[in-house]
Parts: sequence; structure tokens; C-alpha cells
Amino acid sequence: MKQEFHTQLRSLREERNMSLEDLSLKTRIGAGKLEQYESGSEIPSEQAILKLSNALEVPVSNLMDGLQVNS
Repeated sequence: MKQEFHTQLRSLREERNMSLEDLSLKTRIGAGKLEQYESGSEIPSEQAILKLSNALEVPVSNLMDGLQVNS
């Protein structure tokens, strides 16, 4: 079952025992912004998704699967 982006992001971070601050340091994205991504109130840019996938050591597709793209 596919998870929504924000749920997937939080799950991956927690599986790696990372705090928002840890992820913020690795991605250079503010902890407040990461919190918005995890709550689903904001959708990250492609560049931010790339940084997140690198920091979490997962393929971009693992995060992108949870995003709904309106065509």
C-alpha cells in the first residue's frame, strides 16, 4: 500500500532514528520546513526531494510514489 509523501517521509526518518534537526543538518533544509513537509501542509520542490532522498539514503522514487501529481 502506497503511503502519502508526508507519511513516507516521517516513516523513513524515524526508521533511521533521525530527529528533524538531524535531517535538517544533512539536507540544509530548515527544521520548520521539514515539519511542514511531514505534516502535509507543504509539498517540497524537486530539489528538496533530491536532498531528502540523499540524506535518507533511499531512491527518489521511494519518496515520489507518495506524491500525487496533477496533470
